[in-house]
Amino acid sequence: MTERIRLLICEDCADDAVLIVRSLVRGGFEVDYERAATAAATAEALRMRPPDLVISDYAMPGFGAEAALALLRESGLDVPFILVSGRVGEELAAALMRSGAHDFILKGSAARLVPVVRRELRQAQARRERRAAQEALRQSESRFRLIAEHAPDVLFRCQLRPRREVEYISPAASVVFGRPPQELCGDPGELFSSALPEDRERLEASWQEPRVEPLTVRWKRPDGTVVWTEQRAVALRDETGRAVAVEGILRDITDRVLADQEREQLQQQLRQAERLESLGRLAGGIAHDFNNLLTLILGRADLALADLSQYLPQDSSQDAALRSDLDIIRRLAERGGALTRRLLVFSRQEPLNPQTFDINEVVADTERVLRGAIGEDIEFVVELDPAPCPVVIDRGELERLLLNLVANARRAMPDGGKLVVQTARVLDGGEDPYGGEVRLTVSDTGTGMPQEVAKRVFEPFFTTDSATGTGLGLSMAYGVVKGAGGKIGLRSETGEGTTVRIELPAAEPGDVAADALQRSPRDGDGRTIVVVEDDDDIRDLVTLILRRSGYNVVDASQHSAMDLARTKDAHIDVLLTDVVMPGISGIELARRVREARPDVPVLFMSGHTGGALVEDAFQGPATALIRKPFTAFELRAALDRLLDR
Repeated sequence: MTERIRLLICEDCADDAVLIVRSLVRGGFEVDYERAATAAATAEALRMRPPDLVISDYAMPGFGAEAALALLRESGLDVPFILVSGRVGEELAAALMRSGAHDFILKGSAARLVPVVRRELRQAQARRERRAAQEALRQSESRFRLIAEHAPDVLFRCQLRPRREVEYISPAASVVFGRPPQELCGDPGELFSSALPEDRERLEASWQEPRVEPLTVRWKRPDGTVVWTEQRAVALRDETGRAVAVEGILRDITDRVLADQEREQLQQQLRQAERLESLGRLAGGIAHDFNNLLTLILGRADLALADLSQYLPQDSSQDAALRSDLDIIRRLAERGGALTRRLLVFSRQEPLNPQTFDINEVVADTERVLRGAIGEDIEFVVELDPAPCPVVIDRGELERLLLNLVANARRAMPDGGKLVVQTARVLDGGEDPYGGEVRLTVSDTGTGMPQEVAKRVFEPFFTTDSATGTGLGLSMAYGVVKGAGGKIGLRSETGEGTTVRIELPAAEPGDVAADALQRSPRDGDGRTIVVVEDDDDIRDLVTLILRRSGYNVVDASQHSAMDLARTKDAHIDVLLTDVVMPGISGIELARRVREARPDVPVLFMSGHTGGALVEDAFQGPATALIRKPFTAFELRAALDRLLDR
């Protein structure tokens, strides 16, 4: 195959130039040549028409091979320069080749010209290809260094054989590990020492047999913070298949891990809340049915007590025995009502109802409920102030708050200890003998907590019990106490136990007595009461109590009560309805009845509210609520108060 070349001949003799071209053509070249005999012509040809090959005579008038070679070097072209001359000695030829000439051929030895030209052209091509490869490598390295120096990921290379050495680690190491890259190069142990001990062995194994699968590694910075990274590494192997080096990246995934942990914590809190909500619904349903039973027991016991005098002589031994039995039944039913009330407190189905009561009663009731559940390894001590400690707060919320504090104290003493609940009346020192505060203190000898934790215990969703805690207990306690105008504080030290102190404004002692006083209910005087209750036994009991009290009772369903309200001639003094009923609830029934008769008083009965927004219906003087279980006396008194308003 003919090879085409562009040739520059520095020669003052045109015939010699033709001979050179003819030899090359015979040797298989297609030659495009130009002859230059002066420095100016040579410089122009090199600049304007770069050749593939330069052949030069040694001596020409005013010009020579040394000058031609110098012009070629100045042009920057990497093309073969061959000296063809018959008048130069070996020493001059050797000096010229040391200056950069590629070969020397004597005129008359044309047979050498073709192989020399072929060889030099091949070598020139090889040099160009090598330079191109080197330039590509340089550019590639420059791009890699640019990426490595600005990438947020840590890039690394570690030699494994013949000796282990971290050859390169990118500048991102300063951000990820908190240490400059130069400290981490060299012995791999220096880098491994920053990994947490439980991850170090897996990290070292991943470098011995690198795999593409990601590996999560935790690192400890010099400032003590922990960083999570995800490693992806590949092995470089020799011809025998042995891993001789490992290259890879370490990506900082700390933010992602922390976000996942926070998401998981929120999901756990959501699951916990859903479980509590399910338990609340279950507890509410049980409380509703159980309160109906207790209402029947209390009501029937009251009726039986009222009927005794008709059948047995008063003050007889038989009368006394039956009255004692019925009183026991009533007390047991009332205790059952207190238990279901606490069940509703747990399920948060009691609306806020601030009332005046002695806090000593709440503590005493809590002691009776919890003493058996605390455990024999806990010394449970209750110290009540002998003087009354009246406060104004929602009793259910206070009970829930106290239960939560006692439960927290119990968990803080897994190996046993002492739990003390105290009440105290604290006077303010002024002229008012009933002023000051009521103090409730719950203290334990448990594990306590560090100060940084104690400072955050009242924050929403902050909890040290990651397994079951929602982080809402103490934050809600804080809200309840503050809402009642009180203060709550906590003092704790690690290993020294915890003390929670609650201070509430003291109420007037007369308020408690006033709440407890109940005058005897009046006779019904023939007033008409429409009773709507889905439980037949409860409806029969209520109807019987009211009729015996002198009321005119209309037993109605939801629809018949609405029809009665729309009847012009019908007389209704009070609507007495259960809250939770199938189909139309008591709340909705009251709304529809009042559409026809806006002034009709409504007395709701409820074992639990079932989540209904009864607060809206309880607004105004013509609405009231009586909670099951209730006695005949309480039902008549509630009607009296409603009719008085």
